[in-house]
Amino acid sequence: MIKTLYELLLTGALCFYTLATVIFLVQFITLKKRMEKAATGILCAGLLFHTSAIAVRWAQAGHIPLVHMHESLSFLSIVIVAGFLLAQIKNRLKSLGAFVTPLASILLACALTQERTIVPLPPALQSIWLPIHATISIVAYAIFTISFLIAVMYLIQERQIKTKKLGGIFQRLPSLDGLDAILGRTLALGFAILTLGIITGSIWAEEAWGAYWSWDPKETWSLVTWLLYAAILHQRFTIGWRGRRAATMTIIAFLVLIFTFLGVNLLIPGEHSYATRLQ
Repeated sequence: MIKTLYELLLTGALCFYTLATVIFLVQFITLKKRMEKAATGILCAGLLFHTSAIAVRWAQAGHIPLVHMHESLSFLSIVIVAGFLLAQIKNRLKSLGAFVTPLASILLACALTQERTIVPLPPALQSIWLPIHATISIVAYAIFTISFLIAVMYLIQERQIKTKKLGGIFQRLPSLDGLDAILGRTLALGFAILTLGIITGSIWAEEAWGAYWSWDPKETWSLVTWLLYAAILHQRFTIGWRGRRAATMTIIAFLVLIFTFLGVNLLIPGEHSYATRLQ
């Protein structure tokens, strides 16, 4: 079967992401600075291919490609990559690339396994709120994904110190204080954007279904997710809840986020199940 331009661009992006993953992992082992620069350059090339693919898809569909599962997974992958590259400009968080790029590659690979047929939008989605709400929500999910990976790095580094195995991994990961500080900033940013996503979703729901909140499964689990992250930040800023406990709760909240993003649409019927019905 001859692939379309969109599929070729998306496949090219996956190839670049996968190559960047390999080089980042090798750099994580060898600590060679030049390999990190090479991996970053290759990742930028993958981002260019991925952006071009989404632009082609948008032009073909006539709306933002953020409707069904294939498009959502692809969009989440590109925002994670873009977020990582932007974060590196400011923070230069050592070794994060070895954690981010494998996940971004897996998400894009999963997207390529999903049905990619473009179908007409149902009336409820024919709204200006589609690109606004969907983009804001995906950006929040991407930021929380990065916070999850930082929490994983924190727990790995803490275990190295606790067991007094100050070997290769200890030398390759940032300090606990540095990881905890960045974790706090990403959680706060993700929470602010998720809040905005819930607000715009409520406005859209009132326009589409006549009510700001109807306790649809997606709405309910979005609220559960929001409350979990709110609790983490409340504990962090009021009683100084940091370290292992904060990292562990961040991972738990992320698992709930994944269920909200994927599991609800696949397992629980509701107004937001259009993502699976369109496939």
